[in-house]
Amino acid sequence: MGGISETDMRTREHLAQDHAYLVVRSGASWRDVYRLEPDRVLTVGRAAENRIVLADEMCSRRHCEIYGQAEQWKVRDLDSRNGTEVDGKPIIELELSEGNVIQIGSTELMFSFDLGRIEAARNGEDQQSATITATGPEILDRRKVTSYLSLEDLERAEDLARLGEDLASLYRLALSMAEVDDISDLGRRVLDQLCKRTGAEIGALLITKKSSLDLPRLKVPNDFDLTAFHSADGDQPNLSHSVSEIVLDSDEAVLANDLADDSRLSDRDSLGELRARGVICAPMRWDEKTYGLVHLYTMNPQIRLGTNDLDFTLAVANQLAIVVNQKHERDRLTLNLTRAESENRNLKQQLRSETEIIGDSPPMQQLKTEIARVAPTEATVLVRGESGVGKELVARALHAGSGRASGPLVCLNCAALAESLLESELFGHEKGAFTGATAKKAGKFEQADGGTLFLDEVGEMPMSIQAKFLRAMEGHAFERVGGSRPISADVRIVAATNRDLETAVREGDFRRDLYFRLNVVIVTVPPLKRRTGDIDILARHFVQKFSMRSDRVIRGLTKSAVELLRHHSWPGNVRELQNTIERAVILCEGDEIADTDLQLMPLDQEEVSTDTAEFAPVSLAEVERRHILATLTSTDGNKSKAAQILGIERSTLDRKLKRYRDG
Repeated sequence: MGGISETDMRTREHLAQDHAYLVVRSGASWRDVYRLEPDRVLTVGRAAENRIVLADEMCSRRHCEIYGQAEQWKVRDLDSRNGTEVDGKPIIELELSEGNVIQIGSTELMFSFDLGRIEAARNGEDQQSATITATGPEILDRRKVTSYLSLEDLERAEDLARLGEDLASLYRLALSMAEVDDISDLGRRVLDQLCKRTGAEIGALLITKKSSLDLPRLKVPNDFDLTAFHSADGDQPNLSHSVSEIVLDSDEAVLANDLADDSRLSDRDSLGELRARGVICAPMRWDEKTYGLVHLYTMNPQIRLGTNDLDFTLAVANQLAIVVNQKHERDRLTLNLTRAESENRNLKQQLRSETEIIGDSPPMQQLKTEIARVAPTEATVLVRGESGVGKELVARALHAGSGRASGPLVCLNCAALAESLLESELFGHEKGAFTGATAKKAGKFEQADGGTLFLDEVGEMPMSIQAKFLRAMEGHAFERVGGSRPISADVRIVAATNRDLETAVREGDFRRDLYFRLNVVIVTVPPLKRRTGDIDILARHFVQKFSMRSDRVIRGLTKSAVELLRHHSWPGNVRELQNTIERAVILCEGDEIADTDLQLMPLDQEEVSTDTAEFAPVSLAEVERRHILATLTSTDGNKSKAAQILGIERSTLDRKLKRYRDG
């Protein structure tokens, strides 16, 4: 056993390589491979500072060492408690030969110059016929569960000072994780601490995409996002896909060292480019799901990543998995709450307004036919028509008749908000994005995911927002105001306008490409003056609606009242008719609305004329009455707004209206 056999000589001459190898038997199979370097001593023992750390009760803290040159390697026992054996015989010091097996307690380490032979042993093949070469980094240690979760392991710890430091570090990291809501920021903090603790020069945090969490097998890099990294030069590092795949296949954290100067171990992927001497990769596992991967790399041959580093990194990865899971859950609850609030507001609004399109005139029958034909499609719809014709009602009918009816219908008036607020309403904002942004808010696009987004007065959208809106319309991801994370939403757009968009395009006030993107299907709502046959049925509908709301019994309208309504020009369309009937219901004295109860005011008619030729003397009280009613008309029946314009309290306005009604 002490000399070099002919087999060894032939093997060495054939391979002509500078390194020998040890492979450790784990259970019934040969598993982890270590490379021996000339003029460098490899120690074996239970202590963390050994290059090969064995969790074997028969193994001493420093049990034995292997040392030598390219063609001559020896093993020496270091006065271990239970001794070292080679091929079943106790030794003090011995020159190793091809295939020798070193035995330490129940652990075996096979010595070989032939990496192919080691692979054959690991794969259970005939050693004489094996010619397999290494295809990935060789693993020194694996961990499925960190010892920091085991009270028994903690009680057996020998380096209590180091254990105390590690537990304190884990506690501080846990506090940081509880304080930071942004995963990228948290990832950078954690990687800084891990690199400081282990001596690694490069660290990276890969987070599993939400859409990939439930996949049976994750793939690198498709199912992950690089969320944070740490590097001395600040450049984004390349990461080893092969190491990631090993971890994902086994659900174990792995440690590998001495990679860079053996091309067979480092040329598989970016390990060679990184000149990595060592790597730790730990899965972020929680509730049988992998939420990400933690990568650590060292290039300095003087810095060796050890088993204790692997254990600590796995403990941190476990904590990160819980934090990411909780973040996903909070995001889900926040989005669901926002959707619920939006749907609740929409439902209340629908209860206050009639959802059925009312009217049997030929123009309305044609409109209903168009809606029935367009609604089931996914086409973008542009609803055109004068102000007050009921364009939002058409949008609701399009949504109700579509395959998205079970999804949300989210409405936004582009003319009602300032430019800065409109972008935030459409796309949402992050906490602190601007003054007053005290919390993160999902935008209308996110809220409408899976449903319909109705944009009223789209022609009033500022040019600065139109480009971003167009990209989101076309299915591209967008970011919240103040954010950088891309967000996607599946939304059908229904837009409405009373503006001449063609003129706006020619004058440069509206983007040409956005115009064509909106102009897929046009639904035009006819003005009320073109469907006078519907005025009677609309008026009776509004009488019933507002009499119920005001808790009054109004039977309907007199013939003279209906005739007066039919002969009015209705510049404000259905909205003007609705407000006229609401006002009449409030002010009429009997149980039927007469023509004298109707206040019809053409926009071109002044309420009080200064022309003495047309002057008719009236009391000051009558002038006040007319002025109050005209103001109420101009605010579309909004009493609070009318009271503000008039400079009186809301309660004062209510008393005056009651007095007018009671006579």
